[in-house]
Amino acid sequence: MAKRGGFPGGMMPGNMNNLMKQAQRMQRQMEEGQKELETKEFSAKSGGGAVEVVVSGKKEILKVTLSEEAVDPDDIETLQDMIVAAANEALRQADEANNELMGKMAGGLGGLGGLSF
Repeated sequence: MAKRGGFPGGMMPGNMNNLMKQAQRMQRQMEEGQKELETKEFSAKSGGGAVEVVVSGKKEILKVTLSEEAVDPDDIETLQDMIVAAANEALRQADEANNELMGKMAGGLGGLGGLSF
């Protein structure tokens, strides 16, 4: 005998509505978290504090601060290396914060009826 009124995947309409509401709520939370992250600043120093680089959560360099001791006209390479090191560390911090946000959001996916993405 053929099934009548069955739903693909065995989901009832009420469950599907709850699932959609949960997904929409998570999407809003993710957007809010992303906006908040974009307003944060991440700072890193190198050369014993002689160079500081500040980046935004959007991964844009906002500020580079150099101490007088860092500026040696006879050794530009060291200054360049310190700037690169500080910038890379600040960007790593921004990435880490982004990954943490994504991890929190992905952790919430467990409540979506066992669906995997």
